[in-house]
Amino acid sequence: MARIVQLKTRLSSISSLTFRSRSGTGSNCGWSGEGQGYVIVGCHPDGSVTFTEAGHFQLDSRSTDSGTASPPPLPFQNVFRWRPEHDRIALSHERRGIDAAVWLFDLVVADHEQSCDFVSRKAHLCGKDRYQACLTFMDQGFDLEWRIQGPRKDEHLHYRYR
Repeated sequence: MARIVQLKTRLSSISSLTFRSRSGTGSNCGWSGEGQGYVIVGCHPDGSVTFTEAGHFQLDSRSTDSGTASPPPLPFQNVFRWRPEHDRIALSHERRGIDAAVWLFDLVVADHEQSCDFVSRKAHLCGKDRYQACLTFMDQGFDLEWRIQGPRKDEHLHYRYR
């Protein structure tokens, strides 16, 4: 329970994010690049916390078909809801609104052999793609690493929330 309280406290202090996306050899997506943006934190009466994120994502030049200069940055926006429970934090994606929220997974306290503070209890399945995550406390916030694997996806996303 103490780790859940610690994470909830950190959630309310976040104001920015940076992330790196790397496509593996099994990816048909080619979304390697880097992004940065801001986070607006919302604290709600039910104890949940929302992150409204917006910023820009820059594809690596080698991710494009032309092999020439990098394309212009792409805008992004997301809304994530972090809902603390007694033994976990439920994470949902609300980009299309609260009524169309997609539950992703529950983050549970990692065991001592893992390098993370929290891990996804089970993988989230979206079609045949499996989404898993690992959250690690850092001095000024936390890192959230996503692994997405499926028939067409082999992606690693490393978010730094500060």
